[in-house]
Amino acid sequence: MKKFIPYLLFAALFFLPAAAKAQFETFKDSVVQLYGIVMTADSLKGLESVTVMIKGQNRGTITNSKGVFSIVGLKGDEVVFTSIGYKPKTISIPKNLEGNQHSIIQLMVNDTVYLPATIIKARPTRAQFERDFLNAEIPDDYITVARKNNSEATRKLLVATLPRDGRESSNNYLRQNANKAYYTGQAPPMNIFNPFAWAEFIKAWKRGDFKSK
Repeated sequence: MKKFIPYLLFAALFFLPAAAKAQFETFKDSVVQLYGIVMTADSLKGLESVTVMIKGQNRGTITNSKGVFSIVGLKGDEVVFTSIGYKPKTISIPKNLEGNQHSIIQLMVNDTVYLPATIIKARPTRAQFERDFLNAEIPDDYITVARKNNSEATRKLLVATLPRDGRESSNNYLRQNANKAYYTGQAPPMNIFNPFAWAEFIKAWKRGDFKSK
């Protein structure tokens, strides 16, 4: 075993630099210097401050005052061009590119944005301002709304219109059954001549308890 150790060391020293060199040559061949100019599609004018980014990487540049840019990428990378007021554009560096340089002319198309219409009116006169100011409806604050909801008229309206909830309906049902059970086996009393019953009937009539809901 000890006899093979020198041969292994010799093979490692011989093949590792060759493999590293081959890998470096492959990486070196895939590096591309991308340069060119970005112009407007309608007037062919150099576009300034266009962001040029390698997609998926935190690396990029911007065009100068003439629209010229230069950036280093790899073959097969996607390059994104973005600028305010123009539609974004994405291109790909050819994978089968021969050499390590690639030049392009990139055209940017205007991105139309439709804003809502604005109607400009003449300045109102003093009389018109006073009229509109006096007739303006100011919404109630929370205190005023609470005061109105707790007024006697509002409470009467709510009592007359709101249906019974589950608790009130169940209590009324139990009360009716209790009254029936109380007079079981005998005739219930007639309240036609009872003045207290007539008083309750008149109050219920005034409250509107007998109105159809």
